[in-house]
Amino acid sequence: MSLCVLTGTKVTTFAISFFTLVWTHSVEKVEWQEDWKIINSKLKIVEARIKGSGAGMEPPANAKLIKGWWVYKPKVSAKDEVILATSETNIKNWNICFDGKCQELPKNENKPLKLYACDSK
Repeated sequence: MSLCVLTGTKVTTFAISFFTLVWTHSVEKVEWQEDWKIINSKLKIVEARIKGSGAGMEPPANAKLIKGWWVYKPKVSAKDEVILATSETNIKNWNICFDGKCQELPKNENKPLKLYACDSK
């Protein structure tokens, strides 16, 4: 399996089964990170980290402060797809990280990006 990212009508494919999404909260200007795995053709979040709190982004009660990050394991079922909102107010666009490198996902003119598992071809 691979990860596909749909931007408008363009699909970008990444031959990966584990990745991290990174972004900066548009109001609080605080970094977020989420680790995701592709399991049985679905996307499953396995860990999340928040660099701070405020404006509707408080870490859950089970979060632990580790080296300046609130770290927790979200209790969310695996998903067929993940929709990422885009906005002109984002300080930094969505980034995807894997194999020790990060790259910015395409800007989508304020339209959402769609992530889903796809066949490796």
